[in-house]
Order: sequence, then C-alpha cells, then structure tokens
Amino acid sequence: MIITISGTPGSGKSTIAKILMQRLGAERIYVGGLRRGLAKVKGMTLMELNEYAKIHPETDVEVDELAAAQARKLERQGKIVIVEGRTQYHFLPESIKVYVKADFDEGARRIWKDLQDKATEQERNEAKITSLEELKQEIKMREENDAFRYRKYYQIDHRDETNYDLVIDTTQITAEQAARRIQEYLHKAIRP
Repeated sequence: MIITISGTPGSGKSTIAKILMQRLGAERIYVGGLRRGLAKVKGMTLMELNEYAKIHPETDVEVDELAAAQARKLERQGKIVIVEGRTQYHFLPESIKVYVKADFDEGARRIWKDLQDKATEQERNEAKITSLEELKQEIKMREENDAFRYRKYYQIDHRDETNYDLVIDTTQITAEQAARRIQEYLHKAIRP
C-alpha cells in the first residue's frame, strides 16, 4: 500500500506522517526533505531553490519522479509506504491520497512556533524570518510559486481537494486525532 499526503503549510503533514509510519510499520519518503537537501547542495535556501525551479523544471521533476520510483520499489518489497509531497498524488495515482489542511493563520502560527527551535529552523532551510507577519508573507509567496510550477510542469492544482480520497482539516484537532482518522479510513478502504 502507498499513502500519499499533501496539504497546506503548517497543517501537520509531517507529524501525521511520522505517527502513521510508527503505527503502520511503514517506510516514509519526505519529498520536502529531498528538496531541502537539494537546496543545501546548491547553496540555496528552499525559497531560492523554488525561485530557481521556475526556469529549471528538473529541480522539481527529478525529485518527484525519484520519490515515486522509491515508493513503488518499497511497495514491491511488501512494505507500506507513506509519501509526503504535494504532487505525489499525481505521480502515484494508485495511492490512497490524503490532503491535510489547516486555517492559514493557524498553520503559520504552528510553523512560527517550530522555527523558534534552532534545530528545526536549520532543518527547514528557510530564509531568516524575524516575525510571524514576515513568515505569513513568505508562506503566501511560496504557495503561489509552488502552484505556478505545478501547473506549468504537471498541469495540476495540488490545492484542488477533488484530487484526494480523504481530506482532513486539522485546525481544531491534533495530529494524533488526524492520524487516527486516516487509519480508520485505511481500514475501511482495505476491508470494504
């Protein structure tokens, strides 16, 4: 089984994916981590890489294709695979597709809280942000940049909730509760 998780910034996608990974004994592929690693190799922040990607599609396409190929390989080995990436529902149409969303202000607040931890800040490889308001502007720019690239390279809108099998709003619930809902959905999907 392959489960793809997409969604909005700060909705808890990574936390939910990690919870599911433990509960299901699954492998996790984190496309954002692959892109952040690529940015570091190129000496860029993630935002700089995303800007660069507007005219260098290979920075998106190669990472997305690699993640999908890795997921299929792990599945063939009999493993449950969780692929966290905004476009992976498109690259893995056979997957169970989950979209996790949260209110914009709540998502930004969660990211801001995470950025106060120096280890998380370094891991995220974001530009230096000095306020919540500045972060909100950065998130909006990144979201528009991402949507532009995905339309241009793949002709998709990752924000269209009709692309997904399950949509969960985490604004008022914990990642633990969201993971439980996904597990309930998986149980029904596997045993109709």
